[in-house]
Amino acid sequence: MAHRALRVIAAAVLAGGALTACTTEPATTGTTGGKGSSDGKLVLGFAQVGAESGWRTANTTSIREAAEKAGVTLKFSDAQQKQENQIKAIRTFIQQKVDVIAFSPVVESGWDTVLKEAKNAGIPVILTDRAVDSQDTSLYRTFLGSDFVKEGQEAGKWLVKEYEGTSEPVNVVELQGTTGSAPANDRKAGFAEVVKGDPKFRIVASQTGDFTRAKGKEVMQAFLKSHKDIDVLYAHNDDMALGAIQAIEEAGKKPGTDIKVISVDGIKDAFVAMQEKKINVVVECNPLLGDQLMELAKKVAAGETVPRRVEVKEGVFTQDQAAAALPGRQY
Repeated sequence: MAHRALRVIAAAVLAGGALTACTTEPATTGTTGGKGSSDGKLVLGFAQVGAESGWRTANTTSIREAAEKAGVTLKFSDAQQKQENQIKAIRTFIQQKVDVIAFSPVVESGWDTVLKEAKNAGIPVILTDRAVDSQDTSLYRTFLGSDFVKEGQEAGKWLVKEYEGTSEPVNVVELQGTTGSAPANDRKAGFAEVVKGDPKFRIVASQTGDFTRAKGKEVMQAFLKSHKDIDVLYAHNDDMALGAIQAIEEAGKKPGTDIKVISVDGIKDAFVAMQEKKINVVVECNPLLGDQLMELAKKVAAGETVPRRVEVKEGVFTQDQAAAALPGRQY
């Protein structure tokens, strides 16, 4: 698969704001931690993308709760979807001499300089949820998260199966995630890889909705004005899909029927929409990484060997599975 995230991992295997946008805060009380901390607790600096979606909020909650449970002092920063804020946060963590830095990169490129600073300071880095596009794979110890290309492929496979046996053109519009981000790049690539073999599938419009519900609605409104014959919406996350559903309904069309909806993530609201027959299929992307992150942080701080890539378990859910799966959704 020709995509950045897997190329970075493959290379590794072969090689062996203001801080409202950058404030840090401990997850446990009475500790400030750091190397040589008197209480002996591991100190983890975590730079989050933001709070742009229900998925991201669940991801943050999982990390906070897992840190408290594991006895890890968490210094947390919300980058508000701005790379410059995330870089400032990482530099603050370096100055504070935390034991481990973890972050979910806003975009793939532009990290080498600050990660070299962390490496020179002797602070190991863990990537969570999103990869970076760097030739120097020594700048981070491991990646914890999902295979976004696979998620895009699963979305494409559902589409191919859904229209099996028909030769009529299928017009698809795509709501992409944040421009330059790993999930946007990879979910687009994986989906395109699967559907490109059949000329009846035509992606007639593709534009970023920035992973937000409001932007998803706005872009879908523009799609509906420009294209009168949309058959399928492929959204890179649930929040954009849910915003788009509002636009589809306001245009007098029936989501899930007039326009089939494919989405990625698996938040509760998406499962409710599946129950209501407004979303046809959801490809799961699991945000509950907290426990695995704390385990990895302790291992890398102790100098232990860890896998270069740790993936989470995920599935694909259709309308007929939504009712049974909804009560067990944790996010």
